[in-house]
Amino acid sequence: MSDSKFLKIDNLSFQRMFDDEAELIPLMTPEDEEKINKEDIPDELPILPLRNTVLFPGVVIPITAGRDKSIQLIKDANKGNKIIGVVAQKNETVENPSIDDIHKVGTVARILKMLKMPDGNTTVIIQGTKRFEVAAVTQEEPYLKATTKKIEEDRSQIKDPEFDAIIESIKSMALKIIKINPSLPSEASFAIKNIESSPFLVNFVSSNMNLSVAEKQELVNINNLQERALRTLKLMSKEMQKLELRQDIQSKTRSDMDQQQREYYLNQQLKTIQEELGGVSYEEEIAEMKEKALKKKWPQEIGEKFDKEIGRLQRMNPQVAEYSVQRNYLDLMLELPWSEYSTDLFDLKRAQKILDRDHFGLEKVKDRIIEHLAVLKLKGDMKSPIICLYGPPGVGKTSLGKSIAESLGREYVRMSLGGLRDEAEIRGHRKTYIGAMPGRLLQSLKKAGTSNPVFVLDEIDKLTASSHNGDPSAAMLEVLDPEQNSEFYDNYLEVGYDLSKILFVATANSLSTIPWALKDRMEIINVSGYTIEEKVEIAKRHLLPKQIKEHGLEAKDIQIKKAELEKIVEGYTRESGVRGLDKQIAKVVRYAAKSIAMEEEYKTAISSEDVEKILGVSHLERDKYENNNVAGVVTGLAWTRVGGDILFIESIISKGKGLTITGNLGTVMKESATIAMEYIRAKADSFGIDSKIIDENKVHIHVPEGATPKDGPSAGITMLTSLVSVFTQRKVKSRIAMSGEITLRGKVLPVGGIKEKILAAKRANIKEIILCADNKKDVDEINQRYLKGVTFHYVKEMSEVIEIALTKQKVKGAKKL
Repeated sequence: MSDSKFLKIDNLSFQRMFDDEAELIPLMTPEDEEKINKEDIPDELPILPLRNTVLFPGVVIPITAGRDKSIQLIKDANKGNKIIGVVAQKNETVENPSIDDIHKVGTVARILKMLKMPDGNTTVIIQGTKRFEVAAVTQEEPYLKATTKKIEEDRSQIKDPEFDAIIESIKSMALKIIKINPSLPSEASFAIKNIESSPFLVNFVSSNMNLSVAEKQELVNINNLQERALRTLKLMSKEMQKLELRQDIQSKTRSDMDQQQREYYLNQQLKTIQEELGGVSYEEEIAEMKEKALKKKWPQEIGEKFDKEIGRLQRMNPQVAEYSVQRNYLDLMLELPWSEYSTDLFDLKRAQKILDRDHFGLEKVKDRIIEHLAVLKLKGDMKSPIICLYGPPGVGKTSLGKSIAESLGREYVRMSLGGLRDEAEIRGHRKTYIGAMPGRLLQSLKKAGTSNPVFVLDEIDKLTASSHNGDPSAAMLEVLDPEQNSEFYDNYLEVGYDLSKILFVATANSLSTIPWALKDRMEIINVSGYTIEEKVEIAKRHLLPKQIKEHGLEAKDIQIKKAELEKIVEGYTRESGVRGLDKQIAKVVRYAAKSIAMEEEYKTAISSEDVEKILGVSHLERDKYENNNVAGVVTGLAWTRVGGDILFIESIISKGKGLTITGNLGTVMKESATIAMEYIRAKADSFGIDSKIIDENKVHIHVPEGATPKDGPSAGITMLTSLVSVFTQRKVKSRIAMSGEITLRGKVLPVGGIKEKILAAKRANIKEIILCADNKKDVDEINQRYLKGVTFHYVKEMSEVIEIALTKQKVKGAKKL
């Protein structure tokens, strides 16, 4: 046998007979075939029935033995001469075939190799040699044995030209079939080309054709080789016609299939793959959406809109970009809490306890919330008002929203508006845009899960002005208008959504930056700063326990008494809120935490000395009060965005002429100084001032801390008092402060921020305050217990201010002007 002609046989199937990893079995040559023909067939052979294949002479095939009889037969034969008789079963379903269940003609086989498989079966590679006929059964147990009769094959026409033509046709057609049939490996053509024996070629092709067991058995039964070859050629021709017809059909189908049909076909395949992998098909997703829609409590028009949109989704190709856009839109409709409301709790006493527990003071705000609950309880339905909590930072405006939500039993939602400049953040983007999303309002409602949460609009005064992205403050008008927000239109949702049941709570530090139209839609509630007493109580009840918990300590580890808390408030904070106070208390608690962690001794009861040791020397004492030992120094009260504050206005005269104003003042304060100066010129006699002094001297007005910008209408009477004091050399009374604006006629006008200014005066230990008579109503709104120790003077004319504020005598040692 030639070493270059090998047939690679895999032990699994013919389609892998040419795998590089398969065992090498030499192809049969004419010399091998002649040698086999001369061998005698044993008179008795063990018979191995095959269920679904037929063995041809010279052909090598792998077979798997699973039956006990077959395994035993193979083992015994492998130990002996390795020769067995292989016969096909008539009916493959018969488990224990007898002589009547097998064909009479079979093939003598030689065992080439036996393998033990992991599943317990035995795989054996056998090669057919000669055909034989079963004569009589000699043994049935443990397996069949039978006497054999040799079958002589008629090869008389093997050298005829006709036979040669048939063989060439078989070889040529076999190569075509291998080329057309994608299920056959291309290496099979190598085996066909290298077969030299004509009888073996016929048997090899017959064995590997796609035929039934009966058709193959019919070929084995034919004794005349030329007749068998011709029959094989006919069957091959039939197979060739089938393959060509299938190929034509596929070609026509492929050309007729348009893009939509092709995509549908691929989608069906993808659906099958998804189902196999445990995924959800598109149809199942749509069915799931429809099932969710049945459980929604949305209005009828919304349901009709959803049905229309999901119909569009069903008609779309899942691979197009619009499909995901449409699906996201439907997901939003399903996730929004249409007509889903939490039940309000109408236990007003419980609500009052929650508000008092979380916030000390703020009685006006608490009363407003209780009023809302009372009306809601009586009426059962009420368009939620838009509350705007206005005040300096750190007074608890935002955290108040959480307490309101808890007292009402509603969900809490917060949306920060600081720096928001795109109108689409509120109204959403249109679906046609890439990356379109609903507005943050609807996104927050989706997370809340109800349509009536307490919705905090934080920092509404910091909405940016109109830009190329629209005007966000204008978009908020529809949200905050109780007459319009029952049909709020989001550009992405494209249908109205009811916001009227939401309790909106806006927060702001300044009303001046809120557009008037937006301000008109809100109920403004002033949340002013806290007094020293209130700050001490807040620190004791809330801030200190919170910091102890956050630093991993227990109440026994650190104790700060009321006096020490008051020292921290007065000496280390200058704010209306308590945010800075919270930071200072955190420093003290960290001192205790550090001592415990480093196992150092420390005092659990913090003293005043310990406060100074931890926080340092107080740097705010100077802000309390400066003695008015010289003429021309007056204490004024001012409002800032962080609360009230005191400021000092100083005046001095020198040789020269004119008026100089310094201290980084704004236009309003400069005008107030000019008005005060002109009023004094006009009324010099009534104040006891010589006109020559005014005309012959230069006046300089200064407001200390020149690096800090200052402006506002509250310093008019303070400047006038300072000028009269310096001109008359009468000093201002001790512990007195004032706030108000003046006119050229000497009238005192009311100003704002009264509570913040009073709180600043209390922090500075001021004992007397001069205000316009019209500001008395603002003072009356403040809890009287926080006004103890302060005397109020209400005036209408500037002459009254001078009478109250200035002492009768001149400053000692004052030179004559």
